[in-house]
Amino acid sequence: MADLFESSIMNLIDNRASKLENELNADVIFYHGPILSYCFQHFRDFVEEVSEKSKKNRNVSGQSERNSLALILRTGGGSAEITERMVDVIRYHYQKVYFVVPEMAMSAGTILCMSGDKIYMDYSSSLGPIDPQVQLPDTGELVPALGYIDKVSEIENKDNLSQYDVIMLKTIDLAKLALFEQAKDLSIDLLKDWLVKYKFKDWTVHRTDTNKRGNQVTYEEKVERAEQIATDLANHKKWRSHGRSLDINKLKELRIEIDDYSDNENLRKCIREYNDPLTGYIDRTKQQFYMHSPWIS
Repeated sequence: MADLFESSIMNLIDNRASKLENELNADVIFYHGPILSYCFQHFRDFVEEVSEKSKKNRNVSGQSERNSLALILRTGGGSAEITERMVDVIRYHYQKVYFVVPEMAMSAGTILCMSGDKIYMDYSSSLGPIDPQVQLPDTGELVPALGYIDKVSEIENKDNLSQYDVIMLKTIDLAKLALFEQAKDLSIDLLKDWLVKYKFKDWTVHRTDTNKRGNQVTYEEKVERAEQIATDLANHKKWRSHGRSLDINKLKELRIEIDDYSDNENLRKCIREYNDPLTGYIDRTKQQFYMHSPWIS
């Protein structure tokens, strides 16, 4: 009976995923879990299989290739290095990539979203400050890089050090600090590169700046905007917390263009009817990492 119930739920989820594919005209993949090395191989193989099956099916039915992917993302973050490898995979198989965030995509998940052509969110969705996690080589512990760097910087900039500050500075592992700084620099560089290459590729004319409205957007202006967004998202003094929720309004303040489906009743219904029972199943079965597509049973 339990197996029959679970099979019925998955059939329902598959049907709703197919409906969302038609709505977005893109292959749909759902990703739940961290962005870490142990997830990468499964992610690569999963994307390959979805792409191959979708192309084969459309060729047999005489339909043109979609060449678009909608990645439904639910993650607390992870590694910038693995994020880069994931982007290499999806961009190898798909020309257009859309990220859909019904709930949250934090830290490295936010970096991943910035590699998309579009980011779909509603009023209840959130991204987060970029703060990649670094796995320490000696212990395997995952540590948020920017929080560590900010604490060291705070102590170093004090005029008068307390006894605690002196002890803290003496215990700093310079090799670890170098790892954290490298992760920070990589995160910012990736975000800048992807924004200019993908998110800003169709940004040709100024629309919001009253002094430039109607003028052509230069490459230098795209780079400048990307650098500002990257700097703001990495500014922990601004956000105060690694887990701070950045909703649509905060992202718009940073001048990040979001495809807001809050008032698009049909799309919102399609996304939630797929996301909600699937995440309910994932949470009920306590799975730390899970991927889904209607193309893979």
